Order: sequence, then C-alpha cells, then structure tokens
Amino acid sequence: MSSGASRQAPLGHGGPEDARESSPYVELDRATWAGLAAEIPNPLREDEIANLRGLGDALDLREVQEVYLPLSRLLSMYVEAASRLHRQQEEFLHRVTPPRTPFVIGLAGSVAVGKSTTARVLQQMLAHWPEHPHVELVTTDGFLYPNAELERRGLLQRKGFPESYDRRALLRFVVDIKSGRDEVEAPIYSHLVYDVVPDEKVVIKRPDIVIVEGLNVLQPARVRDDGRTGLAVSDFFDFSVYVDAGTGHIRDWYTERFLRLRETAFRDPESYFAKYASLSGDEAVEEAQRIWDSINGPNLVQNVLPTRSRATLVLRKDRDHSVRYVRLRKL
Repeated sequence: MSSGASRQAPLGHGGPEDARESSPYVELDRATWAGLAAEIPNPLREDEIANLRGLGDALDLREVQEVYLPLSRLLSMYVEAASRLHRQQEEFLHRVTPPRTPFVIGLAGSVAVGKSTTARVLQQMLAHWPEHPHVELVTTDGFLYPNAELERRGLLQRKGFPESYDRRALLRFVVDIKSGRDEVEAPIYSHLVYDVVPDEKVVIKRPDIVIVEGLNVLQPARVRDDGRTGLAVSDFFDFSVYVDAGTGHIRDWYTERFLRLRETAFRDPESYFAKYASLSGDEAVEEAQRIWDSINGPNLVQNVLPTRSRATLVLRKDRDHSVRYVRLRKL
C-alpha cells in the first residue's frame, strides 16, 4: 500500500474488484492515519510509555504519536457525540437530563497480540482529554470460571475459550455499567497464580469511559435452547477495537513471550507456571509451541478471529508489532 493514501477495504479475500467500492470500511495506511493527529501534542512521556509496554511490544513515543494519539482523538469525538445525542434525546422526551451512562469500548484480539498494552495506552491517553478524565479498564480474565470449576467441567485445557467464562456474570456487569449504576463490581484475576482471586473485587464508580478488554468480547449472542437469541456483551459497546496480526506472527510472539516469562515471572515460586522455569531453551520453545498449537491457536481461529469483522476499528500489526494500517467502519 502506498504511503499517505487511503482506500476502500475489500469485503473479503478474493472478492471481485468492484466489491471494494461497496465496502462498509475505509482503510488508511499508517502515514495517512498518523497525519490525522500530526498537530496534537503527545500527552505521554517516555517513562509513562515504558510502564505501559507489555512483553515483546515495540511501543515507543513514535508508535503512540502516530497510532494511538489519532485513535484516542477519534474515540474522544465519539464520546462527545454520544453526550450531545444523550442531551438531545432527553430534551426530545421532555425529561430532566440525568447523567449520561458511561461510554463503553470493547477491545478484542488474540493472546500475545498486544491488546492489553493497547488497552492500557488508550486508558491513559483518553484520560488526558478534559471532557472525560475518568477512564476505567476491566479485563474479562476476572470473569473466567475459577480453576476448580473449570476442572470440574473438564474445561481447564480450554481456558480462554468462550465456554470457560461466566458469560452471564460478564453480561450482567456490562448491563449494570450501561444502566448507570453508581457502583459496579468486577472480579480480579491473578496471572501469577493463574486463577480468579477469591473474594476480591475492583469497584467501578461512575466513570466517563469503560474499556472492556478480552479475547471474546466481540462474540455474537448465543442461540438459546428454545431457539431464541439472547443478549451479547458487545450489544452494549459504543465502540469496539480489534487488534489484528498474521497468525504466524502471533504464534512467534507467544513463543517469545513465553521465553521471557521463563526468565522472569515463572521463576517466582508462587507462580502457577514455576514448573517451566527449569526448562532448557529448546524445551521451552517446544512447550510454548505445543500450548499454542493445542489451545491458543485453535481458539484464535475458531472463536476470536471470526469476530474481527464485528469491530468498529481494526488495528493491523506488522511483524515488529508496529501498526501497519487501520480499518474503520463507515458511519
């Protein structure tokens, strides 16, 4: 794709050329996207960016300036527009205008693609815009069933698949947020012990924006036993982002992250994965690829990747973790 250009994204791979003109998306290369916020100062310092960076992510000042600053400005515009529409609707209904419910952003993508870093960066950047200083981030890991329950259901080796989550609790959480409740609780997950932390909650108190990050947040509603379709978590999103990359690249990133964790977090005796710390380099690579090929890869192909087309915006990454282009759904 040539620098500084935008084009219509095709509806699908291998479609007819004239289908490009009828696509519901516009695709912008990195140079074009970066130019949309070229005159806006970057609110984050290098040390702040370092604290937000995940393992293996190539996040630096340039990436934040060229990719996440335009995205945060676009999201801020959406939040402002939703606020105006809220006021206009309440005037139309002749009601005293109550506080607007939080603007909810869903953020999805594969294991190891860097979605957690994206979520943290967006949280910090959105909070710098004066119109919405209170931004909360909730990951869906806390809504996984506890390991004991997963084991009872025979799902421990399918952790991260849609059925491993308490989807009813997650849906109730998002509904409570969009209902405007003063306080909403979410469970906490520990990556050290690889389990939900019993009796610990994070309390969300009337934020301006809530980012809900997780593998399966863009899953469509399930068809119930009676044939009717229920609600999906994504039904309550005001905007959604999918962090995308080639599956081969993501597999490599997962392996690289596993090797880094083997030298760091896995060496903590309290870690669920302490057993991997003693593996040789070759053994660690083999084990990481086995886990990917048997769990994370199939989950990506079967459940996560099919939800990409449901996102409002797609960030497509290159081999070095930098974002190469952005695909945005038209209004």
